[in-house]
Amino acid sequence: MRAHKGMRPLDVVILLKIISLNRTEWQYRDLSSTLYISTSEVSESLSRSSIAGLLNESKRDVFKNSLMEFLEFGLSYVFPLQPGPIVTGVPTAHSHPFYKDHFSSSLDYVWKDENGGIRGLAIEPLHKGVPRAILTDDVLYKLLAGVDILRIGRIREKKLALEQIKKVILQ
Repeated sequence: MRAHKGMRPLDVVILLKIISLNRTEWQYRDLSSTLYISTSEVSESLSRSSIAGLLNESKRDVFKNSLMEFLEFGLSYVFPLQPGPIVTGVPTAHSHPFYKDHFSSSLDYVWKDENGGIRGLAIEPLHKGVPRAILTDDVLYKLLAGVDILRIGRIREKKLALEQIKKVILQ
């Protein structure tokens, strides 16, 4: 059996992508191409997530309650977040279009991307391919923006983000 050397941020992205596929059949290369992650990284990530108890042995089904527990109670400690300088990018956290309707803020948060639509404080995405991966997957985009709220938000923001994430994951 392989040793578990700890979760990596891209593991969360891959698990959320599997959730966003909503039981659609997928192969490693599908995850690789849509997330801009190499096939070998996908394979290693799925192994780590299986060892951590977040995927079943076939590495196909996410243990949804376990993932929710990790996101709610562990994510901000394992993958803390410090905003960077003001850059152009893709809105995330409470700047995501859905969350922006619920919160007002003088500052926007973005994943750095020269093709992004707004300027805001830079947030390092869980994987460098995230700003491109969300362009074709609105569910994944909302999930990852919610995850960023869990990493940086205040209590009220985190509560709404958790509600929205649970609606998708625990459906």
